[in-house]
Amino acid sequence: MATDRLDVIIFGATGFTGKYTVYEAVSVLKDLRWGIAGRNREKLQSVLKEMGAKAKKDLSQTPIIIADVEDEASLLEMAKSCRIVVNTAGPYRFYGEKVVRACIEAGTHHVDVSGEPQYMETMQLKYNERAKERGVYIVSACGFDSIPADMGVVFVEKNFDGVVNSVETFLVNGVKDYNPEHGKAGLNFGTWNSAVYGLAHSNELHGIRRELYPERLPKFFPILKHRPLMFKSTEINKVCLPFPGSDRSVVMRSQRFLYEHDKKRPVQMHAYIGFPSWIIAAAVALFATIFGLMAKFQFGRTLLLKYPGFFSGGFVSRDGPSEARMEKTYFRMTMKATGWPSSQRLAEGTDQYTDPPSKTLMVRVSGPNPGYGSTCVALLSTAVTILRESNKMPNTGGVLSPGAAFSKTSLISELEKHEHGMKFEILANK
Repeated sequence: MATDRLDVIIFGATGFTGKYTVYEAVSVLKDLRWGIAGRNREKLQSVLKEMGAKAKKDLSQTPIIIADVEDEASLLEMAKSCRIVVNTAGPYRFYGEKVVRACIEAGTHHVDVSGEPQYMETMQLKYNERAKERGVYIVSACGFDSIPADMGVVFVEKNFDGVVNSVETFLVNGVKDYNPEHGKAGLNFGTWNSAVYGLAHSNELHGIRRELYPERLPKFFPILKHRPLMFKSTEINKVCLPFPGSDRSVVMRSQRFLYEHDKKRPVQMHAYIGFPSWIIAAAVALFATIFGLMAKFQFGRTLLLKYPGFFSGGFVSRDGPSEARMEKTYFRMTMKATGWPSSQRLAEGTDQYTDPPSKTLMVRVSGPNPGYGSTCVALLSTAVTILRESNKMPNTGGVLSPGAAFSKTSLISELEKHEHGMKFEILANK
């Protein structure tokens, strides 16, 4: 079967993220042999027809594999049929582990778009050693969560010309030429579902990390302090709140890996999200507080999942955002790095500076349709990079974060090649 293996299989192709991954695959995977997988052949054929029409390409001969997360034998057969599984079937805390396990046993790489720290760190804890033994790369957070932040820090370090002490990220999401007829929904229900359960079980993280990292990293000075809970950012001229996503946890996993394997000084990082006014920021903070309280209790979770449109003010829909709205959405992540110039580089990465940071670098990562355009391109680009540049990746495999896996590859260049990819640029270097 090895000689007949496809290069890539997109699993969960009938889901909202899955079908747009199929659309982007037409261009991103154009030189590779790829197929799609899921539970229902008719629905898979429908996705090929719909996305083929959108891409103006006949996809009717695209291989279809039937696989179900409730049938582990089918997952193993799917994994044996390709070199890498692109997994879009979330929430991953419920459906991800069986696919990861099947891929490792089949000797097949695996990438996904999870933004769920508990799932990602549990997979690293349970399967990292086995993945290395099998020569398999398992990489999560390969979408909007958290490629811009994690590969953004990689981009910062490559262009800093010195030693980076800290990075602050400032995210702005927007809609160009907003039209009410395009609908209010900006998120698919699956993403909301993952957020509800991720927050509900956030207390699990402390125990997972204590087991995953029994030894704490040494402290590096100066320590990056948190900004106020709500503040006006001069970097982006927006009112900012702490960003509650997985970016910081993913970046810190990468930095720990690079410290342990390359003896590189780990970059400290905090993440923020910006809003146009104090009123909007305050309203979002109030919503986040209510959401967080409700997610902690079974009755609250039931309400959040039963009435997502009501509790999100129409931002979440079971049908997902309209294509017209998605085509108008964008993100910009501005990153402020501080550190020391190369002339002040110390002998060892573990040495401590006595002088305060004297150099700054501002960069920006941006792209269209962060939820279902840039995310799908990024996911497929990580798969392409593993297939083409595994010789530039660490060890022979493992369960890794994107920055750990791809810091020495050309993933950033791959992301910049595509219409719905991401742009990495330097704004100011002082």
